[in-house]
Amino acid sequence: MDLIRVENELKKRLIYPYKWGRKQSDEWDTKTNFIYTTYNFETLLEKTAPFDEKIRNYALNRWYNFWSAEAVENLFSLHENVTSNKNKFDKLIDFTINTTCFDHKTTVFPIGFNQTVTYAKNNPDKLIQWLYLNQSQEGRKHLKNRLFIVLVDKNNEHWKLKAEVKLLKSEIDIYVQNFNSDNLFNLNIENNTILSDLIWVEN
Repeated sequence: MDLIRVENELKKRLIYPYKWGRKQSDEWDTKTNFIYTTYNFETLLEKTAPFDEKIRNYALNRWYNFWSAEAVENLFSLHENVTSNKNKFDKLIDFTINTTCFDHKTTVFPIGFNQTVTYAKNNPDKLIQWLYLNQSQEGRKHLKNRLFIVLVDKNNEHWKLKAEVKLLKSEIDIYVQNFNSDNLFNLNIENNTILSDLIWVEN
């Protein structure tokens, strides 16, 4: 993956408002699945032109989040102790660090958590549990190992950090180089034993 090209394309999205209009759903995902094979932002705008505003925003956001996630997974794969999952349809495992399998989720710091960033850093297990119970519903929901990348922007435009591939790389590199499975959070959620962790990315 050409990470410089991906960062440039993602940043073209930043001038448009980040509005979902509704929570993610399987139905609207099906309508906008062309995002997986749309590699540049201009083509995306052409494909979404016939849509109404709500579905257009939905498609723009899905495209942005998908290609940012692809870049993140590529950044992990650059490390010798990371093995990417070759099965792209596997919703439970994106990669393995050493011998621990993870799904990865990049998320903005959630307003709904109703606590400060400082509180979350001091109580990471509380934030992790909240993220499992309140995000990734319908086809995305699972209670398996997940590694969360949490974005915090000083201007409260957290979503824009998904386009900062070089910044993401620096934090991912530090995390993977210092990875120790003994430091993971071991949680029990709805009778599921889960290993999880947070990577903070801030500007």
